Amino acid sequence: MPELAEVEYYRRQWLPALGDAVTRVHLHPRARVFRSTDPRQIPAAVEGRAFREAHAHGKQLLFRFGSDTWLHVRLGMAGKLERGDPAMVPGKHDHLVLFTEARALAFNDYRMFGSAVLLRSAGLPSFWRGLPPMPHEPGFTRGALAAFLRRRAKAPIKAVLLMQEQFPGIGNWMADEALWRARLHPACPAGAVAGRKLSDLHRTLREVTEDALRVIAPDWSDPPDDWLFNHRWRDGGTCPATGKPLRRETIGGRTTCYSPARQKLPPGLCHGGIPGREA
Repeated sequence: MPELAEVEYYRRQWLPALGDAVTRVHLHPRARVFRSTDPRQIPAAVEGRAFREAHAHGKQLLFRFGSDTWLHVRLGMAGKLERGDPAMVPGKHDHLVLFTEARALAFNDYRMFGSAVLLRSAGLPSFWRGLPPMPHEPGFTRGALAAFLRRRAKAPIKAVLLMQEQFPGIGNWMADEALWRARLHPACPAGAVAGRKLSDLHRTLREVTEDALRVIAPDWSDPPDDWLFNHRWRDGGTCPATGKPLRRETIGGRTTCYSPARQKLPPGLCHGGIPGREA
């Protein structure tokens, strides 16, 4: 599933078309990506209007056409935005293509867990204005992080970091990366993350987000080998910091990779976060 940096990459795919007017629209009206909107309204709403704004927040995208028409896009598991030649012939998974004289802007989603919704608003839609700050933004404070973890004190920290209402854009690999850098065991109860460990987690969440936006968002570049990222995908991988084996488990319902030698549970907690022997 695309995470914050990948979503920003896709936003940038459409940016060269800013200022272009939409000349025609191709769509598959029965595609599941339109389950929350009437796709028949899209051509009349955007044709003849200039593409004016492109926003990304967490795992969501928002585009403005003309003065008050917005397209809200969620990429889901496998959605992507592409830019092509205006003579392109849409494929079976190109469920929405906006053509201009110079370009074609396509929303492709072969699994159709994503969505595209047409909105009308004179300014940014109210739901967008109310979204929480992303981890690299000033509003993402240590205090807000601490309060959120206290409210979910018994849940494993890995599961909590995937909650989009507080950590927009953080997905599986970014959560693993931040916990690895902070030396926090993914099964550690959120309520046990306090003091210096809380500061470390706040710092690494910001750091991972900024690093991902710097490395991945511009051109989908691979991260360097001193990140956990390049080692977490395969069984038998080793920790780039210790050289010792990584472990892959399901924690909080998600496949998780961590370094047992580097990420240890607090004393007195067993693997499940219950008082007992340390794993």
